[in-house]
Amino acid sequence: MSASLRFTRRVWKSFIDNKGHDAQCFPNLPGTVDFSLKIDQFNCTYFSLLFKGHYMTGVSTDIGASFVRPAGRTGDTLHARATLTAIGKSLAYTRVDFTNSTGDLVAYGYHTKYIGKSSSDPNNVKFSEDGEQVIEGNDVD
Repeated sequence: MSASLRFTRRVWKSFIDNKGHDAQCFPNLPGTVDFSLKIDQFNCTYFSLLFKGHYMTGVSTDIGASFVRPAGRTGDTLHARATLTAIGKSLAYTRVDFTNSTGDLVAYGYHTKYIGKSSSDPNNVKFSEDGEQVIEGNDVD
């Protein structure tokens, strides 16, 4: 298992253990950035930031979504790809595209996070470019 996946699972476990907002929205989210989910009443977008080694993801400063076409019905499966589009010293920008089972874009969104304080969290790590190894910080399984 890659270091980035182990780290993401560790952060997600912390969210679940602390019963935060995101854990309530996605209690069974898979451990990757490309994921599928059944249509439900909740969504979130910041997982791509975890693959940069941020243990805490900060607070939202801007979030939005555009719905291109009906996504389906309750119980249908959507596929999502979340991308970290840019990261600076105080802000991180993410985008997520949702497609239906036939590959049609049904919605996309953006999410800006303030990461100024979270970028210095002692639990942060730095990954090798391929995400397979931690090159700075603690690789706790």
